[in-house]
Amino acid sequence: MECWVPLFEIFLNSPCPETQASLWLQQSFNQPGPTTISTSSFLSLLTKPTHITITDSSSPSHTKRVMWIQTLPNAVQARVLSFLHYDCRRFCESELCQLAETMLKEGEKLDFWVKRAAHQLLDVVSRSNYEWFSSLNLDSEEEQVENEFRSLPDWLKDDVDETDLMLPWLPISQKQFNLAMQFSSCGENDDPMIEFEEGKREIVEQVIEEVDEVIKEVDEFLNPQVEELVERLKDRLLSLQSTSKAVELAGEIRELCKGGSQSLAILGKIEPWRADDEITSVLVSNLLDGNEDELGWRSHILCSVILPKLLVLKEPASRVLLTATIEYCKIHQRAAEYALLLPLILRTEGINSPICNVLTRIVTESLHQGHVSAFCQKLLSNEDDLKKFICLPCHQSLIGSKLVWTDSLFNLMQNILNHNIHLTQDSIDRLVQHAWESADRFSKSLKFGNFLLCFVTKCAPMLKSQKSLLTEATQHTNTLVTKSVLSKLSTL
Repeated sequence: MECWVPLFEIFLNSPCPETQASLWLQQSFNQPGPTTISTSSFLSLLTKPTHITITDSSSPSHTKRVMWIQTLPNAVQARVLSFLHYDCRRFCESELCQLAETMLKEGEKLDFWVKRAAHQLLDVVSRSNYEWFSSLNLDSEEEQVENEFRSLPDWLKDDVDETDLMLPWLPISQKQFNLAMQFSSCGENDDPMIEFEEGKREIVEQVIEEVDEVIKEVDEFLNPQVEELVERLKDRLLSLQSTSKAVELAGEIRELCKGGSQSLAILGKIEPWRADDEITSVLVSNLLDGNEDELGWRSHILCSVILPKLLVLKEPASRVLLTATIEYCKIHQRAAEYALLLPLILRTEGINSPICNVLTRIVTESLHQGHVSAFCQKLLSNEDDLKKFICLPCHQSLIGSKLVWTDSLFNLMQNILNHNIHLTQDSIDRLVQHAWESADRFSKSLKFGNFLLCFVTKCAPMLKSQKSLLTEATQHTNTLVTKSVLSKLSTL
């Protein structure tokens, strides 16, 4: 146990425990002489059976058997699990999976952050492995396994028939998934990379076409009867004073837009974003009805009710607005990407600190990590077509097509990295390029300096080829963390 004390001091005190713990573990392996430090011994310590006494006023005290990690403070438990997720390649996957599953058996009794870290660890290590079939020479069995692998499990088929989404955290629809599967099945004489790029391009073009169809709806004129009804709804919206009236109005708006192709135009005329935040939260939760398309009605609600409020945000968002937004985005992640995140980040003036805080909460609390990684790759890409978004024409002037780099945008990227989002190599390279181009403008910005420090700390293995460019960018800064960044870059 004594040999692990320095490691647990890192978990207790370090601001970046994952990378520092990984470095400590690597250095400990390289020390000469006999040592008891190994990944298996560390997991054995964490899972060691321990008895604790439970005292409850409603029942007599009793002894409970738990793992040793469960006797640690919740904050330390969460950091240990986060480290195992960050450095999972060093450990046995089956043992990590067993540890995470045992932790999650506590259910509601488990601390929120511990439960979240255990879920993230389980997401990484609980992967199916069909490699053992390669030793069998039974073609029919292999074909059966292949077909079973490419098909949806039975418990998902009913849900897939009712909705266009495969899974709430998957940033592609069922049609796009099936298309990707077709292109991933290469023949013996096919080039897998060519097939993959063609398949990816096909998926991107399909999404662009869907977004373009949504945008075209606002160009349609409303007939006089609908115009008159819309004006009445608009007047009622601005005079609402009770929740019950807001629910009633939401139902009328939903019925007026239902089944038609003019919903976005109608919402633009009603101007629901002018309602106060309390009414907004009621509208958002009551406008939905049934299994609508993610890039249809669900995205219309976001871009007409919430997006306009956030585009002009200059003070911290109210708790009720933030809560309503986060809960909506948790359920409708694809709509959140195209009708809220993309247009908000592409704001012509760049994002400010209040908007950065809202985006951070949405990204870290509403989206799956894989979705965030894919979103960042799209955001940092040089292809403008990938940045297609949905918004009302009256707000188009507030949104551009290029990223405007502010210190708050670098702060957002830092928050994303701190959430242990794994960026692809091309995203890393473009982020280095943007940092190099921005170094002069943000030479005295502490937010930019903190981003560089976090970037070098979290992505060190992927920055070796960009070391000189990143060093040059850092040398143009003059902040409290400049020397720390240069010191870490020197060790790459």
